[in-house]
Amino acid sequence: QVQLVESGGGLVQAGGSLRLSCVASVRIAANWAMGWFRQAPGKEREFLAAIRWSGGTTYYADSMEGRFTISRDNAKNTVWLQMNSLKPEDTAVYYCAATYRSDSYRNQYVYPYWGQGTQVTVSS
Repeated sequence: QVQLVESGGGLVQAGGSLRLSCVASVRIAANWAMGWFRQAPGKEREFLAAIRWSGGTTYYADSMEGRFTISRDNAKNTVWLQMNSLKPEDTAVYYCAATYRSDSYRNQYVYPYWGQGTQVTVSS
C-alpha cells in the first residue's frame, strides 16, 4: 500500500498564496501519476490537477484559470500544488492521490491511494 501525507494547508486571506505538499511513503513507479482534488462542504469532490511521474505531463481543471500549478520531485517522492490568488470559494479539504492508471486522471475513481486531506480556509 502507498501512504500519502499532505501538509501546507491553513488559513489565508483572499488574494494570498499557499503551497501544499504531498509525500509518498514509497518510491512512486515511473508509470504512475499523482493528482490533487478538493472537496468543499456540500459539494462533490473536484479534480484540480494531475501529473505523470515520468515525464511530468500535467493536466488541469479548466476552472483553475492558471492560478494553480502542480509539480513533482521524483527523487523525493513528493508532489506540490502551488495556489495563488486564492478566493473564499477555494475553501475546502484538499487531497492528494496516486494512481497506476495511465488515463482518465480527472476521474477520482481511478485513484486507489489517497492522503488524509489538509484544510484550506480562505477568508474574505
